[in-house]
Amino acid sequence: MTPLLRKLLGMNWLLVGLTILLSLFGVVAVYSATYFRTSEYWEKQAVWVAGGLCVFFAVSLVHYRWVKWAALPLYVAGAVLTALTYTSLGQEHGGAKCWLRLPGIGTFQPSQLALLAGILTVALFLSQFAKMHPLLKLSSVGAIIAGPILLTLKQPDFGMTLVWIPVMLATAFAAGLPKRYLLAVLLSGMALLPLVINFALKPYQRQRLVTFIDPQIDPQGASYAINQALIAIGSGGFAGKGFKATGTQVEQGFIPGTTVHTDYIFTAIGEQWGFLGNTILISAFAALLFACLYSAHKSADDYGLVISAGFATQIFFHVYQNIGMTIAIMPITGLPLPLISYGGTFLLMNMFALGLVNSVWIHRKEVI
Repeated sequence: MTPLLRKLLGMNWLLVGLTILLSLFGVVAVYSATYFRTSEYWEKQAVWVAGGLCVFFAVSLVHYRWVKWAALPLYVAGAVLTALTYTSLGQEHGGAKCWLRLPGIGTFQPSQLALLAGILTVALFLSQFAKMHPLLKLSSVGAIIAGPILLTLKQPDFGMTLVWIPVMLATAFAAGLPKRYLLAVLLSGMALLPLVINFALKPYQRQRLVTFIDPQIDPQGASYAINQALIAIGSGGFAGKGFKATGTQVEQGFIPGTTVHTDYIFTAIGEQWGFLGNTILISAFAALLFACLYSAHKSADDYGLVISAGFATQIFFHVYQNIGMTIAIMPITGLPLPLISYGGTFLLMNMFALGLVNSVWIHRKEVI
């Protein structure tokens, strides 16, 4: 049996199957949320899914340890590109100047690359300096992630900034740092949160937090989107109104057409597929996370363990935050739903990350 065939047959097939199914369902979900206005979004999403799956399988077949050499260059590229959003190349979206338009390449969100590169770089550091004192390791991790976090917060993209916190705590935990240090970091972050809210966020972002606490405080203004999302999901009932159902909240424009296929895609799914469809979708994500964590558990080295745990946490937080904000258990931050929401940059980053997790599984039995 050739090495290539051995790798193809030795993939984490639960991870592979769920990645394919979720990404294909994402095309269907984007289509159902936008077909009555335009075919542009779902057609582009289908192309991105095809390209993303190619990335997924290509990265899966490459030994994940080779990615160590790309960690630092990707980290520098992510930080530089995020900084470029402050120039004339940056574009505003949803109140945050977090998008970058490069001639010949197009528009993308560099903070997502910065997060992926941050996970790889932190994993490289923690695996290379395993015997360093925990406090020094934690301080070094803080120094590594401080730049990208501050650049993202200044945009200000509060949602992407939040993702860094659970991801970095998870990578540190997977690397074996004592829980008391991680708890101290978490408590310190919570203590600094009021300062961030009052001095780093724009007024509309602070208003989102206020409406999260009291959704009825401005029903025709800041609370409008979340109230309409709750009505749409609730109207779906148990089995939903049906695929491409007419007369829905989504079709009638009560959910903003600019975000229904991105931030509020779960709302469209809930209205058309109901509680049953949402339960199946959430169960699929739970199984995907299990596959990622099982790959981490079986990893041949600390580097594979840490990157798998980091990517699993990134996906979990995106899923939790995206679904949570549409059902009013989390404030609105504009984070997309992995593999489902419309968007090329985020889809490709997730495919790359899942491909690395699959590579960790494929090469789990190799002697270090």
